[in-house]
Amino acid sequence: MTTQPATAETVILGGGVMGCSILHSLALRGMTDTLLLERDALGSGSTGRSSSAIRMHYSTEVHARMAWESFQVFRNFEEIVGGECGFTQTGHLIMGGEAEAEIFRANVAMQQSVGIETRLVTREEARKLAPSFYLDDCGIIAYEPLCGYADASATCLSFAGRARDLGARISLGSPATDVEIVNGKVTAVISPHGRIATGRAVVATGPWSRRLLLKHGIDLPLEATRHEVVHLQRGPAGPDYHLGGGDLINQIYFRPEGSDLTLVGNGNMEDVIDDPEIYAQRASPAFIQDIWTRVARRIPSLADARFSTGYAGLYTSTPDSHPIIDAVDGIEGLYVCTGFSGHGFKLSPMVGTLVAELILDGHATSVDITPLRMARFAEGNLNITGYNFKVMV
Repeated sequence: MTTQPATAETVILGGGVMGCSILHSLALRGMTDTLLLERDALGSGSTGRSSSAIRMHYSTEVHARMAWESFQVFRNFEEIVGGECGFTQTGHLIMGGEAEAEIFRANVAMQQSVGIETRLVTREEARKLAPSFYLDDCGIIAYEPLCGYADASATCLSFAGRARDLGARISLGSPATDVEIVNGKVTAVISPHGRIATGRAVVATGPWSRRLLLKHGIDLPLEATRHEVVHLQRGPAGPDYHLGGGDLINQIYFRPEGSDLTLVGNGNMEDVIDDPEIYAQRASPAFIQDIWTRVARRIPSLADARFSTGYAGLYTSTPDSHPIIDAVDGIEGLYVCTGFSGHGFKLSPMVGTLVAELILDGHATSVDITPLRMARFAEGNLNITGYNFKVMV
């Protein structure tokens, strides 16, 4: 356990990539009397089990802008943040059927207006980019040449390390058990190691967020959902290398990993978890068989791959698969940053910036995050998209 101070100007609850990015962004803006509380080790929750893909193909502008701005940090990470994030460029194909053609065209046009380098390609062009892919069933295909993946744990630790260099503090083995609120104002954060007097608390505790907020009558539609991922080792038949992909037809996403592995996840299978501390952390045999069959439809040579490993992690899901980034109305000094529904890692650099703006400026300016306000659920004004594929919304 790191020594826990008795006071801080701002306390951040949760030491995943979001909490560490917020800590870093506040320190860059000059707020260094800050404390991050983490129940275990940095990145030990959802961050450490992220698939770590970096792409910008989204169907809402708020997601697309956040992803594009975050990408600028990932590809210039050492210069902007310092340390390592492990960014590896692979390129990325997004594949859909005829039914998705209209929404694909609209989404690519929106993404291009944001500044994202993306375009629609024909099957013939896609075959040249991805000769190992079966593409005859694709009615429409989009291509993002700059996309890739990174190392979520390294990114989290780099944000934290740079924030510490600037004066921020981190207390490990210190779960936040409650936020003390008196007369509508945050007055302290409570952990098993004592009370930290503060006027500001940021809830970035992922799947633990809902039960903490419920203590104060804040009932947000957050669910902890379990998602599985496998790594397949490509055999002598190859391919030696392939692009990453989002496949709406087979309801999967995939990307290369290292020199000979392929990571595969799904967009339509999840289990709701009652207690985020108790869930099966290995991929199930049924999932392995199912996802292997699906990815082999897209990359036929993977039918002869070898199973390497599989694991499961938790998403913190909302009804519209968009996060909540907001100041809590009626409680001065309380902020919520959660519900990323599996998208968090690729958005994390910009999320830190936006939360720092909320705290220091009173509102976010880098991206309009009005669509991510808490009140949208009560208003019935959700971010509804045309994709029936959770990881693309």
